[in-house]
Amino acid sequence: MVRGLDDFYNSKEWSDFRKLIIAERTKEDGFIYDEMTGKPIVKAYDLILHHKEPLTEENVRDFSISLNPDNIMVVSFATHNKIHNRRGWKRKEVFLVYGSPLSGKTSWVNENKDPGDLVVDMDNIWQCVTGLPRFEKPDGLKSVVFSLRDNLYDTVRHRLGRWQCAYIVGGFPLISERERLIKEMGAREVFIDTDKDECLRRLREDTQRDQQAWQKYIDDWWRRYSPSLHG
Repeated sequence: MVRGLDDFYNSKEWSDFRKLIIAERTKEDGFIYDEMTGKPIVKAYDLILHHKEPLTEENVRDFSISLNPDNIMVVSFATHNKIHNRRGWKRKEVFLVYGSPLSGKTSWVNENKDPGDLVVDMDNIWQCVTGLPRFEKPDGLKSVVFSLRDNLYDTVRHRLGRWQCAYIVGGFPLISERERLIKEMGAREVFIDTDKDECLRRLREDTQRDQQAWQKYIDDWWRRYSPSLHG
């Protein structure tokens, strides 16, 4: 049963409705187009179903609004943010951004975040605390880094501060961990679904990384990965 906005966006009803809209609005060339800019939306994780009449805690259970195809525009993530900014959208939104190492999580967040948005990325926290090259993580500082992460999680959980969007970025291969965070943070998931072969190709082209160590990071993520139940 849908109880509120955050519950709605992670419900089976919304998942099934989203798949139906995407199927209906995919063109013969196989693409689905941003209904504001007319540009093709190439990546599935860049696709947002935007409600023309905004959802609220009061109307989200009215399926003639929340699950009404006539109330939906299909847009890219960037267009969605522009619409909300232009209309002075006040509700804080949280996105759990996950995927394999070298899938492009950080690049995607950097392309879509606005000034003043909150980004909680463990790799950034490690680098800030240690001053070391990215992904060098001395064991002696784990408790410090995890404490900082938990404080930031509390900021997101309780919607503290004046940010508009928060992005929680990580590998999160296990569905149990993702579902826990989605529930606790009231987040919507964004799976950066770059496949393993492409991640490995990017690794081979990056001469700055330890090839053996990063091959292990990628292999371990795909070995542990469990897909979301609603696809």
